[in-house]
Amino acid sequence: MASGQASSRAELAGLLGAAPSTISLTVGQLVERGLIAEEGTQSSTGGRPRKVLRLGGTDEFAVAADLGGRHARIGVALPGGRLEKVSTVPFVIADGPEQALPRLAETLEALAEEHGRDRMCGVGLSLPGPVDIRSGAAMLPSRMPGWNRFPVATWLEERFGVPTAVDNDANCMAMGEHTVRPAEHRQSIMVKIGSAIGAGVIVDGRLYRGATGAAGDITHIRIDGAADIPCSCGKTGCLETVASGAALVRILRERGADVSSLEDVVGLAADADPEATRAVRRAGEHLGQVLAANVNFFNPDAVYLGGILSTLEPFVAAVRSQLYDSCHPLVTEHLTIERASLGVDAGVVGAGQFALQRAMAHALRSVGGTELGVEHFGPAAHRTP
Repeated sequence: MASGQASSRAELAGLLGAAPSTISLTVGQLVERGLIAEEGTQSSTGGRPRKVLRLGGTDEFAVAADLGGRHARIGVALPGGRLEKVSTVPFVIADGPEQALPRLAETLEALAEEHGRDRMCGVGLSLPGPVDIRSGAAMLPSRMPGWNRFPVATWLEERFGVPTAVDNDANCMAMGEHTVRPAEHRQSIMVKIGSAIGAGVIVDGRLYRGATGAAGDITHIRIDGAADIPCSCGKTGCLETVASGAALVRILRERGADVSSLEDVVGLAADADPEATRAVRRAGEHLGQVLAANVNFFNPDAVYLGGILSTLEPFVAAVRSQLYDSCHPLVTEHLTIERASLGVDAGVVGAGQFALQRAMAHALRSVGGTELGVEHFGPAAHRTP
């Protein structure tokens, strides 16, 4: 249900190979718990119309946060990708988890109390770095001092007492955008372009993590245009060194521009500054070059662009042009290439949906639903909250 593959008891029975009576019993228990809602009807091929099932009851919600370097986007996540009470709050990731997380938790607790704390079923968190999905910890993040291997998920679960989902920002954005896109777009790549670069991959309607959870890490692919420029990973010639926001700040400062942040770069490019526009367009070409290889190999329905650089038309146009120029016509014939429709909210929507899925997996275990495919929720579903 969470991945959009089933919306009726009959579809669930067919997909899971379970007896209709077993499905009916479990669905009934989950409806009672407020984790599944039944509403309306859908047409059927014969017999009585089927009731439509959707993830989540009418009142349940998760609180979620998408963390950045100096701020966090927070909100109340509802089933189906809806978001309420969204806002941006101060958050300094360089303060480290021991100082930053308690302040964030207080803000999320206030948000939950405002919405009805007793109906909160989960907490979702998007981190701007690699995440070990099994432990819920950041792994060797390049711009998160003090966060390496800190047990973020465990800390949040102990604080809030509900299932918690922690993932990296590109994965959360991919999940968030997929939630609100047309059902037929079941294969997509979401690219976040901010100070760093990340990508999340949706395969057959589900987030693809790879063997160790590192799928989508395109930022450290080496390209010719990067030459021997040192990267934050310790190597040279990575995509990040020529196409990320941090790289653009460096490039423009070397050319004499008065910039100290990515926001400064975006401001110059938005005002049609020639040097900034040229640098931004060149960064888009580099990203498009790396994406082309992935698009040719994967053949997705869509490529979505998120992050602050995606707000600049010269950047988006350069990525699109490179993909059309470098990919096989059969691959690009029906390919959607556009900005994320959720904009800055994609990450917090995705983090919230992951939290709702964790809550569902937890509920399935509590009613003996292991035989009904809890594994579809991924490795995090198996970790005891």
